[in-house]
Amino acid sequence: MKEDFFEFLESHPSLQHLTHTERLDLAHSIEQEYLVEVLSGIIQDVEEIIGIDPRLEEKKILEIAAEKIVRSLKAEVASIRLFDPESLSMTCLGTYQISEAECKIAIPFEDSISGRVVRENRSISIPSLLEDPDFKIKDIVKNKGFHSLLAVPLQIPRFLGSEGDVLGSIQIYYKEDNRKFVPFEIIHAELLARRVSYVLAKKKILALQRLNAHKEKMVDRIFVKLSNREGIKLKDLFMDLIPEFDPYLQVKSCSLFSVSKDQEFIRLEAGYPLDKTYHQLGYTFTVSHHPYFQTAIHGAQEYGDQPFERIDPAYLLIKDPERSRFTSPGMRKFVEKHHIYSILIVPLKANGTTRYLMAFYATEQKSSFTNEEIDLLTFFGKEVMKALRLELLDDVLHDFKNPAIAITGFASRARNLMESEDLEGIRNKLVTYLDIILKETVRMQDMALAMRLEGREEVLDLSQIAGERFRLNEEAIRQSWRKYIRIEPPEIEAEILVYCPRFGLERVLDNLMNNAVNAVPKQGGTLTMRCYVEENMACLEIRNTGEIPEEKIDQVKKGEVRGRGLNIIYRFVQANHGKIDIRTEDGQTIIIVKLPLFQQRGAKLKK
Repeated sequence: MKEDFFEFLESHPSLQHLTHTERLDLAHSIEQEYLVEVLSGIIQDVEEIIGIDPRLEEKKILEIAAEKIVRSLKAEVASIRLFDPESLSMTCLGTYQISEAECKIAIPFEDSISGRVVRENRSISIPSLLEDPDFKIKDIVKNKGFHSLLAVPLQIPRFLGSEGDVLGSIQIYYKEDNRKFVPFEIIHAELLARRVSYVLAKKKILALQRLNAHKEKMVDRIFVKLSNREGIKLKDLFMDLIPEFDPYLQVKSCSLFSVSKDQEFIRLEAGYPLDKTYHQLGYTFTVSHHPYFQTAIHGAQEYGDQPFERIDPAYLLIKDPERSRFTSPGMRKFVEKHHIYSILIVPLKANGTTRYLMAFYATEQKSSFTNEEIDLLTFFGKEVMKALRLELLDDVLHDFKNPAIAITGFASRARNLMESEDLEGIRNKLVTYLDIILKETVRMQDMALAMRLEGREEVLDLSQIAGERFRLNEEAIRQSWRKYIRIEPPEIEAEILVYCPRFGLERVLDNLMNNAVNAVPKQGGTLTMRCYVEENMACLEIRNTGEIPEEKIDQVKKGEVRGRGLNIIYRFVQANHGKIDIRTEDGQTIIIVKLPLFQQRGAKLKK
């Protein structure tokens, strides 16, 4: 390097009057007294940029970087803009010595200096801002006295496979008019810009590390839940994992909503914390009355980023709930009460249909959720859907015992009948028993093959199905040798039509009977069933000896119970727009499941 520098001085025309020794001394003096100091200063500038804490918010990092760049380059003001591909604008995210309002939050990409820097990926210097046609913010020159500008490119890697780098520009303003920018200071500015990219890249790497750590925690927690003998429940998993998001996403509250099969209603299933949920648990919303739910479930005609909301096929981000066109008056009151700044709604889909919604409420200023944060929430949604499938599998295992007991009981009866010498006389009874065994065997097979169990809705005769399930459960009770239970004949009105899935209705009947049997005290008691019509509702009533504790009645009505059978009943009733009534009377517990009557004329009844 010394020889190269000396050769430069040796061959420079303006120094030919100096002797060889004088040129050698000059080269030595410049290196020792000037270049060392310059390089030390540049190294110090670089280290100050690199030393910015990457754990800070991106906006804060850019503000600190802008300040350090101004001081290093002896400028007056700096602003940092990033390119937004959705709105095709250059958004101001970091400034020093000038407010965001003064430099405008966003300017057009096609018609701006910063946009040109990004397009051409090179530095642009403007000696006189007033004379440059591409510089539109002339008021800054007049009001602030800035007359020249150096704009250098900024590039931030994303690290996620399908995403491109974030591109931007750093605008450095000077007061001098007709200022000549020498190549050395341009290279100096570009070097500092690259170090800003380094800090932001480091921040992204740390964010990805935290992201993977949180994903591992989720998988571990789900594994622990799977190890629980009681099985896994979607609401429990949601409530257990949500606190893990708090330090990472700065989300102070969130909700889980279930979506009805017809996509017309949603219901609040879980919330964290419970005192900051939008309505009480169990509250049902009409989707058409709430534009944000409607958009998240059914999608939108156009997707894109708007000033107050961002609509994406995978989520709906409401940046400003108070001014967004998607928020209802009720939601505006909710966000005002709890100081909510933004809302992210993530639909959870199965086979292209939205089954659940997750809503995250940010109570700190958060104009948008980062791609890493959305990736984490999407991952969480997928894990939640896995939990849902496991919950349904646990339900299958729970319901296997009813048909299994019935098959055992009627197979035993059939075996005993075969001992008779008069087989012709018992043929009809034997055929009946074998038909029941065949039907219950097919039902068990369908349970194993179909995760959801309920099947498609159809017109059903509640009276007929209730009578069949009562007889089967009566046989199961007899096979269990529970002699202390007296089963009274059911009271069933004829032809009560409902519109719901057959599997689901049969499961509800089995679980109602099973719960009632288990509730009868060992001292003895009765069990009976009624089917009747009341105010356009089909009513299925199960009555058993033994009173349910008063404090558990509200829990049963809201579905907040540990018993898997009651949860199965509750989910079916909610999905089919029914109601559950429970009360105690004269030492007995009475549970009434009400379903809407099917009233369409000329419908063919499914047998």
